[in-house]
Amino acid sequence: MINLEAILKLVRTGDLDISEAQKHIDELMNKNNEQSFRIEDLGFAQLDIDRERRTGFPEVIYGESKTAEQIISIYQKLMEHSQKVLATRVSQEKAALIQQQIAGVTYNEAARTLVWYQNEEARSSNSNTYIAVVCAGTSDLPVAEEAAITAEYMGCRVERVYDVGVAGIHRLFRRLELIRGATAIVVAAGMEGALTSVLGGLVDKPVIAVPTSVGYGASFHGVAALLAMLNSCAPGVSVVNIDNGFGAGYNAALIHKTMVERD
Repeated sequence: MINLEAILKLVRTGDLDISEAQKHIDELMNKNNEQSFRIEDLGFAQLDIDRERRTGFPEVIYGESKTAEQIISIYQKLMEHSQKVLATRVSQEKAALIQQQIAGVTYNEAARTLVWYQNEEARSSNSNTYIAVVCAGTSDLPVAEEAAITAEYMGCRVERVYDVGVAGIHRLFRRLELIRGATAIVVAAGMEGALTSVLGGLVDKPVIAVPTSVGYGASFHGVAALLAMLNSCAPGVSVVNIDNGFGAGYNAALIHKTMVERD
């Protein structure tokens, strides 16, 4: 089947009439649509092989509640179709079993992520622009790291700014220039979630807030931080679900990609 450019050239030279050209274009579109919705059926999982073609980013494995054997099967199949594979919410015990079966997989214990890159090119990112991932306290670090690992997997450079919560606000100010230079900013905070509102009033970039389930009883496992972030008076703040570092990193990567392509 000829491609669209060849069809248009034939129409321009008069070697193909409009009705025939339309038939070729329809066939071409149908073929592309079929290719954009391919599924690999593993029985227990239906893998979206063409997600990267449609959305710009490949499918990611959510590892929680899956067995190590299921993750291995999904991982190996995705490796056949992509240059990189990410699994989130993978326990240390499962990760050890998976690494025994799949070479070259890197486990981040804090983020509970497993990442595989086929080569250095698949790992590359734009070094001139970056996303900032900021967390209030060391206790928020696992969620922040999940966001950072996700954004890096999506091809972004990430600058980490950790343990700069409002209980010692001077720690934030000394890193403010770095944060302001980012294309998008992820903020992970538990307790009362105040860091989001503070930072939202100091920067001119999109802020993606991640409430974490960190705090004493009245924090209600992150609900207090979630409500504080949703009620933030600082403009430009978006909020993802409690402990959803993956969602925050993914959204930041989408913003980053859009801004880089626009420039």
